[in-house]
Amino acid sequence: MTTECNPIQLEFHGLGSRDVVGRFDGGRITSDGGCLLLREVDRRLGVLHRLAECFSDHRKAESIEHSVRELVAQRVYGLALGYEDLNDHDTLRSDSVLALLVGKHDLTGEGRERERDKGHPLAGSSTLNRLELSTPESAASHRYKKIAADPQALDRLLVDVFLESYATPPKEIWLDLDATDDPLYGQQEGRFFHGYYRCYCYLPLYIFCGEHLLCARLRPSSEDGAAGSVEELERIIGQIRVRWPKTRINIRGDSGFCRDDIMTWCETHRIGYLLGLARNERLQKALEPEMAEVQAEHEATGQSARRFRDFRYQTRDSWSCQRRVVGKAEVLPGKTNPRFVVTNIPRNRAGAKRLYEKLYCIRGEMENRIKEQQMGLFADRTSTGLMRANQLRLYFSSFAYVLMHGLRRLGLEGTQHAKAQCTTIRLKLLKIGARLRVTVRKVWLSFSEAYPHACDFSRILANVRSYPEWSPPG
Repeated sequence: MTTECNPIQLEFHGLGSRDVVGRFDGGRITSDGGCLLLREVDRRLGVLHRLAECFSDHRKAESIEHSVRELVAQRVYGLALGYEDLNDHDTLRSDSVLALLVGKHDLTGEGRERERDKGHPLAGSSTLNRLELSTPESAASHRYKKIAADPQALDRLLVDVFLESYATPPKEIWLDLDATDDPLYGQQEGRFFHGYYRCYCYLPLYIFCGEHLLCARLRPSSEDGAAGSVEELERIIGQIRVRWPKTRINIRGDSGFCRDDIMTWCETHRIGYLLGLARNERLQKALEPEMAEVQAEHEATGQSARRFRDFRYQTRDSWSCQRRVVGKAEVLPGKTNPRFVVTNIPRNRAGAKRLYEKLYCIRGEMENRIKEQQMGLFADRTSTGLMRANQLRLYFSSFAYVLMHGLRRLGLEGTQHAKAQCTTIRLKLLKIGARLRVTVRKVWLSFSEAYPHACDFSRILANVRSYPEWSPPG
């Protein structure tokens, strides 16, 4: 016997002499009323229109009910709103507010051709799944999987959105590189056990510039953490230099990216680098005088002590030349903490103390951006069998991040939410209950009078709408 999922009446504990009952009869009500802010952001950035252009559609035009733009918009908005699974869309396909975001004119779905689809304006999980599983090689001839993504176009779009965020070219930018684990729980293609993370996982490479995401590349964890970095930097920096030929470009990363091929490439192409350097006996010996000084200071004061040393260094085998190294001699209560970085940035631009404290340590902020995407926008939801399909899921998560960051950049300045992370933005600004009412001339959204951030919400909307709308070139 099947259970009744939506009982006619829900009985709750009474209030005095009165019964407390609930019914699923409220009409078209959404829990995502604030999502229209994301729609306004996209009207200014043009992300979803261009994202759709990164796909080739081989379906018959006369048979299409959901355009490519509507499908990718549904997927990206779903992730931004917290719906990580394709199965969620079997219910969300009836959501009129999500249909409004996607651009459906029939918000109720009553105009659908097939009887079984009436009342469902959006696509279900099976249609979205075919979008993810299509391949460029077979899309034209396949019976169902006929919409294929162009990865190169998707990569270019991430960088284009970043470039467009500046009114004038900046004098200097820093590109942060990092790798992280993406745990796997099935038999996905490219699955390997990683000794450091102690699990089966992927090892995606991320590149950010400040809060802007420029690259999210899925890789098997059998590769080195820096694998593919030079190729990604060539692509991204080449695209940046076409638009900003005079901008000084630097890269930054932890010791996992301290590889001779990366440093040599940067030196050849006039790119600054600042990379962590794993300590060894030779490096620690070079720092012994400074360590003795800070140890004596710590014993005398009982406080943490820190000194820096600037010197030239070359490995015995792996480096092709000598390079500038800065060592940090530090003693903390209960432990010593020597650290090293290697750079080609000259001393007249940054002395040892500034190089480490002001330029290198800020690298840790990138980890917050990765956490935003993985924990808040489900970049680690890579559960399909094929690596290519999982990379496409990572792209969808990446563009959900672009929209959320666009809202933060265009709308949240001057409000208490200016530095909020994606999960906080979703909870406080997007997850707003609202009743939807459609008339001939208007679509009405009625929000709760008790919503505590109503004034901020109005200000955020005004901030976003103060920017001009994006229009296709030409």
